[in-house]
Amino acid sequence: MGQLQMPDEVFNWIKAFFDGHSHCTLYSGEVSAYADIQASVIQGSGLGPVAYIVTAADLRPKHHGNFLIKFADDIYMIVLAENSRTCIVELAHIDDWAEKNNLWLNCAKMKEIIPSKWKERTGSTTSTSLRWN
Repeated sequence: MGQLQMPDEVFNWIKAFFDGHSHCTLYSGEVSAYADIQASVIQGSGLGPVAYIVTAADLRPKHHGNFLIKFADDIYMIVLAENSRTCIVELAHIDDWAEKNNLWLNCAKMKEIIPSKWKERTGSTTSTSLRWN
């Protein structure tokens, strides 16, 4: 993992923000028990997207020609056709990285899009990506 240089007071402020957070859920008038948040990104918080960007700064594809596009708490993995054999290795790499950073992949939200060479009536082509959050 890389290191991010920042003043001590900024580090201490961010650390204080993440320390001691817990979560509960209100559903149908019932409130669940509180559970400590152990992840580095607090969903729905003002610092959540920034924390994710900082956390994901060292995540890069393993193979030349593959791309990772990171936005908020989503990652788009773009693999060119000639690199299609690298998809499983790239996904395993991302899964390992996520585990080391106390994050997890939501495979239920993962989508594979395979483009076609034909153009739609609008004249646009489709794109290739895998998406999860």
